[in-house]
Amino acid sequence: MSDPMISVSGIRGIFGDSINPQSSLHYAAQFGIFSGRGKIVVGRDSRTTGKAMFHAVTAGLIGVGCEVVDLGIVPTPTVLLAVRDSQAAGGISITASHNPPEWNALKFVGCNGMFLFPEVAEEFLASIKREIRWSDWRSIGSIKEDDSAITNHINRILSIPYLNLKQIRDKKFKVVIDSVNGAGGLISPLLLKELGCEVIEINSEPTGEFNHPAEPLNQNLTQLEQIVSENNADIGFAADPDVDRLAIVSNMGKCIGEELTVALAELFVLPKKLGNIVVNLSSSMISDYIAENHGVKAVRTKVGEINVSKKMLEIQSPIGGEGNGGVICPEVQYTRDALTGMALILGLLAERNASVCDIIDSLPKFYMHKDKIVTVSCKIDSIMENAIYVFDGLDIDASDGVKAKGENFWVHIRKSGTEPIIRIYVESDSPIKSKDICKKTMGKLTAII
Repeated sequence: MSDPMISVSGIRGIFGDSINPQSSLHYAAQFGIFSGRGKIVVGRDSRTTGKAMFHAVTAGLIGVGCEVVDLGIVPTPTVLLAVRDSQAAGGISITASHNPPEWNALKFVGCNGMFLFPEVAEEFLASIKREIRWSDWRSIGSIKEDDSAITNHINRILSIPYLNLKQIRDKKFKVVIDSVNGAGGLISPLLLKELGCEVIEINSEPTGEFNHPAEPLNQNLTQLEQIVSENNADIGFAADPDVDRLAIVSNMGKCIGEELTVALAELFVLPKKLGNIVVNLSSSMISDYIAENHGVKAVRTKVGEINVSKKMLEIQSPIGGEGNGGVICPEVQYTRDALTGMALILGLLAERNASVCDIIDSLPKFYMHKDKIVTVSCKIDSIMENAIYVFDGLDIDASDGVKAKGENFWVHIRKSGTEPIIRIYVESDSPIKSKDICKKTMGKLTAII
């Protein structure tokens, strides 16, 4: 058996190779002990291996005396919200997010309804090799189902105080939603209908057999583009299998790029609730532009949802997220939430009485180009150690991999926390410039191997 990817983001691997029911039972039992053997909320996405993982996880938790609350197939943000609302000791979301269907993972949630803070995650991960002390027959755990989590999540979004529900409903938006056969098919159409939308669903059945690659990137959303165009829809939304990332197709039937998802949410929220916004080091310069126009700052963190969420909590930021389409709105919860993103963006369109294209055309243009290096795990650290020498005469930020900033461009090199790859992100004021910088950076990095 290969080793799983273990990080502050959780424990992730290919089912049957680097993660399986036996190992999942062990990790879950250790988390139950780490969380004080209390109430643990468990939910999963639609992956075909999810049921096996779920039974293993619940066996581990019950075996150490935990009370398990089974949410069934739900979005990851729904799990986190349920942990907070039920005052549970913690939670586990069984999902590999945007990874291919052969992958699965365990994501661990603290009692505050947020993913484990990095220092807490490191403490937990340090404990997983310890011997498990199982409960005896008198203190064995229990399990109960809770079918209210999806309704509660929708109601929390509808309760955002600055969201004008009547204004949105009066527009009667025509929306196409692509749930990529993940958990979103069970909740996204319900939310959109509550917002008065005419909803056209594609890939809504939660089969776990994804109709296209699960990551909501432009090249994976051609079907959504086509359906939006054919139906003259106002907007198309696409989420990943666990519904924490949101991509948008415009009223012209074209993907606008996931980098603009958070930007549109910022445009809607900041006039109503002013404060510094938080995004990660790999997110677009468009957030800096929007922040400056509102007289606030765009604070940057390491890549990783919890790093953004933790900083938002610390400075009481009104809106933030990650450039991969992850909107974080504290009025709902401190986690990426595609569903909340949908509501905020529909609120923006209704408020401005404008189309997606109209709003995007009013913003400055920045162009992102991304690539990756796939290599054996043992070489990744060596490449990263030498990455700083790739740049000459540029401002360097080494807080998370290596980020170099030049005039109207930046390059960010970092190893992935979810896959055995090195990612290269480049953004500039020209698509040709971004592609050229990325190509040259790739060449220098591969020469190190």
